[in-house]
Parts: sequence; structure tokens; C-alpha cells
Amino acid sequence: MVKKIILLGATGSIGVQTTDIIREHPEEFKLVGFSAGRNMELAKKFIKEFHPEIVCVQNEQDANVFRGEFPRTAFVSGSAGLIETAVYEADVLVNAVIGSVGLEPTLEAIKLGRTIAIANKETLVTAGHLVMESTKRYGAAILPVDSEHSALFQSLNGEKIEQATKLILTASGGSFRDSTRDQLKNVTVKEALNHPNWSMGAKITIDSATMVNKGLEVIEANVLFNFDYDDIEVLLHRESIIHSMVEFRDTSVMAQLGTPDMRVPIQYALTYPERLERPNAKRLNLAEIGKLHFQEMDYERFHALQLAFDAGRTGGTMTTVLNAANEQAVAMFLNEEIKFLQIEEMIERAMYAHNPIPSPDLETILHVDSETRKTVQNMLK
Repeated sequence: MVKKIILLGATGSIGVQTTDIIREHPEEFKLVGFSAGRNMELAKKFIKEFHPEIVCVQNEQDANVFRGEFPRTAFVSGSAGLIETAVYEADVLVNAVIGSVGLEPTLEAIKLGRTIAIANKETLVTAGHLVMESTKRYGAAILPVDSEHSALFQSLNGEKIEQATKLILTASGGSFRDSTRDQLKNVTVKEALNHPNWSMGAKITIDSATMVNKGLEVIEANVLFNFDYDDIEVLLHRESIIHSMVEFRDTSVMAQLGTPDMRVPIQYALTYPERLERPNAKRLNLAEIGKLHFQEMDYERFHALQLAFDAGRTGGTMTTVLNAANEQAVAMFLNEEIKFLQIEEMIERAMYAHNPIPSPDLETILHVDSETRKTVQNMLK
């Protein structure tokens, strides 16, 4: 039976790689709907190729243009359109949008008992408790797409989670892993976007360079697997071959290995519990690689990672503040309004100024998110 897929964020890095998987396995998957933001050129290409039933774009005028060109497809727009697309009849919702914009569509799809393949870590960081409570209430399933969380998920398969003692997330270290903090003062946007291992979108690549991305993943691991922050470790691993590990009470360690290719965890989330062939994919050759390197994280050097642990341990709306402040600061850095090290400085200032609210509802989360963005914008004045 062909699985019907809804893909939010089709024109981003994860979205494009998801279409690769759908394209490779037309007998397994059908893309029935997607959202495309403002990338009309790529959206048009996908419409012609996949013939979706519903498409969401950011601007209504773009939707109007498409309505005239593709009369057999329904076109919607804006945040309401994103929700309408998310709840369209399908088997799997792939949430690959960037930022907290993915939160409300995910919560609405969960109410329908859908399987959610989640690559949008900001949804879990911003409102993880709401997502997991809703998942339990409505019988939905959350399958991680991030390579690290997919690795943890796979390493725990067939095991009793209560016998696991530690989650170990690996980190490449990003674009500046060998740079001192002094050397980071004047790095350019172009330098920050040059990731050594992975091909990702601009925002995630900057997050990888600051290590905020790994911090968000730590919080996501806490949400998905319900491990205390004291039992989550981050290990610097340059090659990105071991994607993450789980330690058990008998000292055994389970790891998931593979080449740095996001299509592998994407496909696993779409096919779970089955595995499909990837005939043209590069196979892992450990003899060719020769050596794998590991070192402890330096939390003074990667201060943003420490801030994420702090936000996670504080809980409540503090993780919302961490995420919103980061999104705003990264946008300002990409626009060359601030310097690289000011990203974590603005996050820390926003966290310091915030009085966390425990167990917030959706309205509170959205309000804190909005106010935090304004606070960070005003730091330039």
C-alpha cells in the first residue's frame, strides 16, 4: 500500500532530501501535499513532478498565480494554510520547516492520530510537553528525523528503555570547531556557512557553528526519550560517522553508524519499522575511513551549548526563550546586523531577563516567543 505523505518545508534542505526519497520509491510513497514558503521556482517544479492535491505557499498572491496555472491542485497560504495542509488526509506528516512556525500545524495533525516524522526540532524545544501529552492523548506517533535522535531511536529498538543509563549525542563541532573564541570575533557569514560534514540550510548551519543546534538536540532528546539532563552527554566526533549512542546499565553501548547522509534517517522515519534499499547511496567503509576521533565538549568554548543545558534544566518557558532568541539573533547575523559571538550573547541576555513560567499552555508559549523576538531586536537599539 502506497503511503500518502504531507511535507511541510518541501523547499528546505530536509524537504528536498525527502523528495529524493519519494522519487526513489514511487511504489512506496505519494506526495499528496506540501508547503513551500516563498521558493516559487522549486515549488512549481515539485507540482509538475508530483501532482500534489494541496500546496501551501507563504503569500496569497503567489497562491493566486498557481491557481491559474494548476487548476487541479488546491492552493492555500499563510499560517492558516500551513495548518490546513498539515491536517490534509495522509499517512505521514513530515515536519521539515525551520523554526517555531511548525508548532501549531504539528499539534493539529497530532489530534488526528497521525504519524509525525519530525525534523523541526524547534517544535519540541518550544513546546515539547504539549506535543508529547497530545501524542499520548490522541494515539499519534512521533518518529525522529534528526540523525542524532534517529540514532538514539534505533539504538533503543528492542531494548528496555528503563535499562538505558545515558544518551550520548555526537557533534561534529561545526564550521569553527578548531577556532578559539578570540578567532571567532570577526568571522563572516560565508565562513560560518561552510560546514565540514553536512549539507544543510543556512539557519541550521549557523546553529551548528554556534553549537546551539546541538543544544536544541539535547532538549529534544530530553523530550523524546524522557532522560534527565544529567544523563545526556555530548561528545565531539569530527567524522560524523557515529550519529549517537545509548549506554546501558551493564556498560554496553549501542551505536548507530552511517555516512553523513540525511536521507538515511528521513527514509527510516517514512518506512519504520521496515527498511528499504538505497541502491545508489554511498556505503560506509570503515577501513577507508581508518580512524574515528572523539573528545569531551568544552562548555566554555561552546558557551551556547551550556546555555541550552541551562534552559532545559530550568524548563517551562525558558526553552521557548532560548529558541526564539536564537532564531532572531541568527536572522540578524545572516543579515550582517550583528557579529557571530553576539548570537550567544543575545540568547544569554534574553534568558537572564526572563522569568520562566512552568508548564505553559500554547497561548503563553506563542506570547513568550513573540516577546522574546522583540526583546532581541531591541538589543540593537
